[in-house]
Amino acid sequence: MSKKMNKLKLIFAFLFFLGSLLASAGEIEIKINKKYLNFPISHKQDRAKMTFQINDVPELSVAIRLAPEEIDYWVFRDVSEFKGKTLKIAYEGDSKGLDKVYQADEITGQDSLYKEKNRPQFHFTTRRGWINDPNGLIYHDGEYHLYYQHNPYEREWENMHWGHAVSKDLIHWKELPVALFPDELGTMFSGSAVIDSNNTSGFGSDETPAMVIAYTADNPEKQVQCIAYSLDKGRTFTKYRENPIIDSKHIWDSKDTRDPKVFWYQAGEHWVMVLNERDGHSIYTSSDLKDWKYESHVTGFWECPELFELPIDGDPNNTKWVMYGASGTYMLGAFDGKKFYPESGKHQYTTGSIYAAQTFTNMPDSRRVQIGWSRIAHPDMPFNGMMLLPTELSLQNTKNGPRLFSVPIDETQQIFNSMGKWDTLSSDKANKILDNFKDEDCLRIKTTFKLSHATSAGLSLFGQHLVDYDLNANKINGVFYSPNDMTSMEISADIYIDKTSVEVFIDDGAYSYSMEKKFSQDNKDGFHFWGNNIEIKNLEVFEAKTIWF
Repeated sequence: MSKKMNKLKLIFAFLFFLGSLLASAGEIEIKINKKYLNFPISHKQDRAKMTFQINDVPELSVAIRLAPEEIDYWVFRDVSEFKGKTLKIAYEGDSKGLDKVYQADEITGQDSLYKEKNRPQFHFTTRRGWINDPNGLIYHDGEYHLYYQHNPYEREWENMHWGHAVSKDLIHWKELPVALFPDELGTMFSGSAVIDSNNTSGFGSDETPAMVIAYTADNPEKQVQCIAYSLDKGRTFTKYRENPIIDSKHIWDSKDTRDPKVFWYQAGEHWVMVLNERDGHSIYTSSDLKDWKYESHVTGFWECPELFELPIDGDPNNTKWVMYGASGTYMLGAFDGKKFYPESGKHQYTTGSIYAAQTFTNMPDSRRVQIGWSRIAHPDMPFNGMMLLPTELSLQNTKNGPRLFSVPIDETQQIFNSMGKWDTLSSDKANKILDNFKDEDCLRIKTTFKLSHATSAGLSLFGQHLVDYDLNANKINGVFYSPNDMTSMEISADIYIDKTSVEVFIDDGAYSYSMEKKFSQDNKDGFHFWGNNIEIKNLEVFEAKTIWF
């Protein structure tokens, strides 16, 4: 066969493929009179582009796996802002999926919401879709705001928006409509929020200070930094018309420039932005949140920067600045408003499933409160990812100098009721007590146990080691840990067990870790203290109440 014939066959094959593609694509128009649009999802389908239009003007484009037939689960979009308008939806995939899209005043599955088999009961999760990094953590006008990386259209990562939830107590959360949508600059990556009380930006007024968010817009070519502001308590945002405010790819020769954390530096009366760029954290300054000047750089961190000052042992006259990144490693040092001077580190205060933790700004008290993303999957659920418990960070003196401690905030006490407290037990007696609780999905257990030999000991649940303390190697669950009293044979643990996760705080927060709850199908032991002649000095078990009702 000639080369010309081969070429013609390829052209006809391509045209046939293109024709089939166009034939399967389609569009629908819906006059919006309900709160939600519900979309059927199937992971047997490839992602395809879906575009929303209002008055024939493209409003949003996302990638979605619409189900033409068998449905894995449903997702939704809040369209209440479009009531009375006609919304046109174009889809480049199989148009049969569009036939199943419908509007309603409830999301599909509302009757089982928060009661699903693998729904965490005292950790925040989104109603539907994927979540990762917490963003824009801030207190304002009686509310704590939790924004977060969010794909509303699938339980896997894609289509980054900013999801939004608010709370009066940092424990019980109400999910609000999406706060930030992709635009021509890219999808919405991580960032932070501040209250511009002095109206340095001009976005607000003395009566209504603006909530200003700094965020990264990501596209295939580069990542740039942008700002937006809200005058309605963080519900909706107007993007700054001169975005981006920082485009530093030409400086660093790297796409990796993201996750701005902004705060007001009182001593210098200017704004500070800590921005992860290529190999560490850069520091920028600004007088108005719009125009930024590069000042300095600290290597050795990856993503999601933080920089804040803490007193040591509560002494306001003795402080250190803490710089950390997404992995939980940190440095201690000094900061002059433009440059961070490392003095100690790197250290690590937490490990496990946690990533991209951020602290709240504009707190009504002096606490430094953190929330981290937990990289834990939720099989067979229409949602994925979760937030860990809010924890209070503090600097405390140890044998090695000041170190970062992390404990659940006091507000968590309201969801745990003690069901029993015991002292001075053998492991056998403790195991008999705990046998009464092995079938509970959600619990809190506090304990201190003492080893009698320089070997391993700990507590397991259906074969999974919740605490595994190797006194000889100085390791807890495989990670090096040396207690403040180097010769102590004791260790304490505060253990939080939810539907899919376990969080453990060792020795009053000197070290913490989190992990997916995984049980051996063959192990029937339930809770089990193990070790060579260990003594359970104290044991307390708490029931856990749901945060959802």
